[in-house]
Amino acid sequence: MKAMLPPGKTIGILGGGQLGRMMALAAKAMGFRIAVMEPKSDSPTGQVADEEVVATYDDRDGALQLAETCDVLTYEFENIDADTASFLEEKLYLPQGSKLLFTTQHRLREKQAIEGADVPVAPYRGVKTETDLTNALQELKCPAVLKTCQGGYDGKGQVVIKNEHEASEAFSVLGGGDRELVLESWIPFEKEISVIVTRSTTGEITTFPVGENVHQHNILHQTIVPARISSQTKDKAERIARRLAEKLELIGTLAVEMFVINEGTIYVNELAPRPHNSGHYTIEACETSQFAQHIRAVCGWPLGETALLKPVVMTNILGQHLSPVYENLKDLAKQGHVHLYGKEEAKHGRKMGHWTVLGESVEDALDRTENIWKTVSNAEQDN
Repeated sequence: MKAMLPPGKTIGILGGGQLGRMMALAAKAMGFRIAVMEPKSDSPTGQVADEEVVATYDDRDGALQLAETCDVLTYEFENIDADTASFLEEKLYLPQGSKLLFTTQHRLREKQAIEGADVPVAPYRGVKTETDLTNALQELKCPAVLKTCQGGYDGKGQVVIKNEHEASEAFSVLGGGDRELVLESWIPFEKEISVIVTRSTTGEITTFPVGENVHQHNILHQTIVPARISSQTKDKAERIARRLAEKLELIGTLAVEMFVINEGTIYVNELAPRPHNSGHYTIEACETSQFAQHIRAVCGWPLGETALLKPVVMTNILGQHLSPVYENLKDLAKQGHVHLYGKEEAKHGRKMGHWTVLGESVEDALDRTENIWKTVSNAEQDN
């Protein structure tokens, strides 16, 4: 552990997406300078950074250039090259380390690490060959979900197998034989929830209020907070997140996505070792945002309070929503907080921003959200 990093120092961020952007904005409010390494210039993070290093994530020269400009290093998404992170760990202060990054980049390693912390996951089997897949389906039964072990997000890199006749095609579509796969049991969950947990260089741990996540087409659509679950389920979810933070020796922020099967059963689905889409609501709705908390954690500052100020609904703005969002900007801005990420191209399904609405109750926040969002959705369907 190092002493508190004082304002005026430079925080390096590996990755230039929207998470890095919001991380950088939180850091700047605390008096820090920002350097970013990203393959393209004028990235969302680069737009608000003091220094841009334009280099691929496995570029050692670029990594060394970044190391020369900053006093502490963090990353904004887990697909950063783990070897580069390990290399930088030797050259620079990387409080998060490369170990958890290496673990969470690979679904099979991640599941084994979760089980190693005595936390349950859905039944799964590793798959390298079609024979492996056939045997795994006999054990886990259909339906099941076949996923790539590396890469893939927002529903990409996975195929639902409804019957055994679909297995061979799914194996081929995901590049089986050339890449490792994992088969997971299909879980008929009641709700999907997530907990953002932060652990600092001093070992201090906080959790943010449990979010209830609603997906559309395998992409997060809304996060509703507080989650509409029992207090027992909420407490259990928070305990699981804290346990993982301790067992995995987390430094920084970890998003723990979970399936609620019933009142007494929760499975952890995925981990993300950085701020997370389902935690964006914290910017307006909590005493401390997930981004400011992450900066506090890696810089050795005391962690902030995480209490929920008001019930909240966060809605993602995707590429297909952007035009109707602009057309209805006055109403959206009147009812809530519009965040746009400065991305160059608005692609269908690409996260371009988010919209946060606070209310006196969850029902109030949902009603106020849906009254306006239905206009955006209708305009999207007309286009």
